[in-house]
Amino acid sequence: MRITKLGHACVRVEHDGHVLVVDPGAFTERDAVDGATAVLVTHEHLDHLDVAHLRTTDAPVHTVAAVRDRIAEADEDVAARVHVVSPGERFDAGLPVTAVGELHAVIHEDLPRVSNSGYVIELGDRRVYHPGDALTPPPEPVDLLLLPIHAPWSRLAEVVAFAREVGAPRSVAVHDGLLNDTGLSVVGRNLSLLLDSDERHYERVVPGTDLSW
Repeated sequence: MRITKLGHACVRVEHDGHVLVVDPGAFTERDAVDGATAVLVTHEHLDHLDVAHLRTTDAPVHTVAAVRDRIAEADEDVAARVHVVSPGERFDAGLPVTAVGELHAVIHEDLPRVSNSGYVIELGDRRVYHPGDALTPPPEPVDLLLLPIHAPWSRLAEVVAFAREVGAPRSVAVHDGLLNDTGLSVVGRNLSLLLDSDERHYERVVPGTDLSW
């Protein structure tokens, strides 16, 4: 088992010979999908979806219908490898995955909400949850929450409430590419203060770092 935090919202999960890459977007290293056996995309925003990344791999792409449509506009060959998932669907991406939720968090009432699917990935008897750009809790307990710590649509109080509701023993920061070092320090200090307990632990790792587990 190997889990690697990459740039911004992207995470690479390796287990039993399978390599799943979640959200290789425009703020993610170009080699993020090297060796991928499947790619999961939560929604269509450029920091989560970069078709140029998908062109560099032959791996199947699992995502929502709206993302498939965006991919088809850019590259029909890549779109031919897309498998559309529905809310609540449990599917095989090499590893068992369950799609969670339907919509992106509200950015502003004047902006339409796009489709968003989080993913619970099963690694044997452990579960990892990447919610994409939503604060939708998974239907069952998870062992590791990939926690979006900063976005135009989020407040610290909402992030803390979400992490507490999910109740994962471990929360690791993602969606942090818009923060400079000062912002990372301030946000991280507050999240550690508000989330760390005997039952829960919050941490952030530098992109490119494998999570010890």
